[in-house]
Amino acid sequence: MNAEELKAIQGPLKRQYEGDPAAALVTLRATGHAGAEMTCDVETVKGLVTAGPHPAMGGDGTLACSGNMLLEALVACSGVTLRAVATAMEIELRDAVITAEGDLDFRGTLAVSKEVPVGFKNLRLRFELDTDASEEERAALIRLTERYCVVLQTLRPVWGIEIEQTQRS
Repeated sequence: MNAEELKAIQGPLKRQYEGDPAAALVTLRATGHAGAEMTCDVETVKGLVTAGPHPAMGGDGTLACSGNMLLEALVACSGVTLRAVATAMEIELRDAVITAEGDLDFRGTLAVSKEVPVGFKNLRLRFELDTDASEEERAALIRLTERYCVVLQTLRPVWGIEIEQTQRS
């Protein structure tokens, strides 16, 4: 997709939302069914995903972990946004690898220590770009990706996500 094709797709939506702000409000929904064995079957557009406990919480590692799924959502949203922004800026990306990491102390989740918070302590998001774009263009690309990524903007106030960008040589 090029910048003109992106404008052709998004232009009518932008005009609609400018004229009718209520049309821009969309409610997203996820549904799951809690299983008897510490599992939850989550309905996705790609089919059913069964989530279960991480091995650090007693799982066997064969089921999706909700913590990983959160990081996967961050990577997916960042990647889609990065590509859209690169297209709009007419920056050619030969490849882009996005990695999200988060630190969890399972003593909180397992009630080993009430002093240890439940949840991620730190989140990091790394972009490895293969492009001929200048340093300034790459910085703008990452800055705009951060600004327009829904999942990143939702998580950032809670965890203050650290962003890193590297150029693949």
